[in-house]
Amino acid sequence: MEKPSTHGDYHPQDNPPRPPSFWKSRAGIYLIFALVLGGLLLGYEHRVHILGSGLLIWLPLLLCVGMHFFMHGGHGGHGGHGKGDDQ
Repeated sequence: MEKPSTHGDYHPQDNPPRPPSFWKSRAGIYLIFALVLGGLLLGYEHRVHILGSGLLIWLPLLLCVGMHFFMHGGHGGHGGHGKGDDQ
């Protein structure tokens, strides 16, 4: 008879480490910096049009929706959905 598997039988080669995320690499950080700098320069150059139109009223709402969409990290970002003991 075989012994039941225990936590001590874990071997690192069973689950190799994932490569680092693109956004944490040097190229990703440079891309984020360039996009932020470009956005700031674009906003500065077009500030008269942005402030003169009704866009400034909608900006907080758009920021909330954007943050909700991007800050959860994709599917399963709310945590706990579908992870109950009843499954």
